[in-house]
Amino acid sequence: MRISTSDDPAALKARLVEEAQLAGFDAVRITRADAVPDAGPRLGAWLAEDRHGQMGWMAETAARRGSPAGLWPEAKSVVVLAMNYGPDENPLDILERRDRAAISVYAKNRDYHDLVKSRLKRVARWLAETTGAEVKVFVDTAPVMEKPLAEAAGIGWQGKHTNLVSRDFGSWLFLGSIFTTLALEPDDAHEDRCGDCHRCLDICPTAAFPAPYQLDARRCISYLTIENKGAIPREFRKAIGNRIYGCDDCLAVCPWNKFAQRAREIALRPREDLRAPLLADLAALDDAAFRAHFSGSPVKRIGRDRFIRNVLIAIGNSSAPALLATVRARLADASPLVRAMAVWALNELAPDEARACAPAALTQEEDEDVLEEWRAVG
Repeated sequence: MRISTSDDPAALKARLVEEAQLAGFDAVRITRADAVPDAGPRLGAWLAEDRHGQMGWMAETAARRGSPAGLWPEAKSVVVLAMNYGPDENPLDILERRDRAAISVYAKNRDYHDLVKSRLKRVARWLAETTGAEVKVFVDTAPVMEKPLAEAAGIGWQGKHTNLVSRDFGSWLFLGSIFTTLALEPDDAHEDRCGDCHRCLDICPTAAFPAPYQLDARRCISYLTIENKGAIPREFRKAIGNRIYGCDDCLAVCPWNKFAQRAREIALRPREDLRAPLLADLAALDDAAFRAHFSGSPVKRIGRDRFIRNVLIAIGNSSAPALLATVRARLADASPLVRAMAVWALNELAPDEARACAPAALTQEEDEDVLEEWRAVG
């Protein structure tokens, strides 16, 4: 049975919230499609300063990303939905275990895009069938600026670390959105509750925040270990520590996390084998083993070579001579990216050995990036 929004808008909204909760979402709010008019200009200024690094798709989709109207001119309302992925342990504790790998909380289980999108479709289908309205669903793989929309809808606010902060869930929310041709009653926007706090800015290992509410992705460990395709710039390698996929530091220190709740979805809780995996075990993965080990995980998307690159940087930072055999095995890897980081790791753990190996390596190696690492040995 279809119902009209003009019959009882409040009743429709209440049923929409109920359907979203039944689908597994922890928060749902509504905003107008034109609620964030300054999002496009802010994005343009960010791109103009090249702070997106190698993420060329950010510039290519800027016109659509800057406003919901640019993506779908007929959209009148945006339903923003959030799913809690709060951890059950402090993500910073693993940073002290230097022979272990630190993987960002969100990536320790299933790829959230698949989970969120399937549930978005369920809610959107209900809304379309109930009202006859047109709907489209988006997760963050689409050109949608979901954090400003979530702030406009009142789910939380964009903190000084540029991520969304919630009074109920801290910094641990996945976002998705449903665009619709319905003119739904919007919720009030959320006010900024960061106050004078700047813990998220202070803790960043690579100083990726040039100012509060601004991020230079080129310096962010999440960008460097995931989006960056080549060798990680030397200036950031020591600061990466044992973070092999993403970085939770700015999220984990947010005081609003005191209200965070553990993820209720089993698929959003850490896999036991990814809580604190051994660097040596991860470095030994070939392509087939990597794909099998991270099947269904977002980690799989960066590919084996970039992943092993990250693992070798962590090994180089481990101060663990026991990992030297692991490094030596990767010096002859088929991937130049892996070989280059193996050279760096060898020089960090055993500089005398690296210097002894360098002369022969400089005559045998053909890849310029690897040669550059051998030349830097000393």
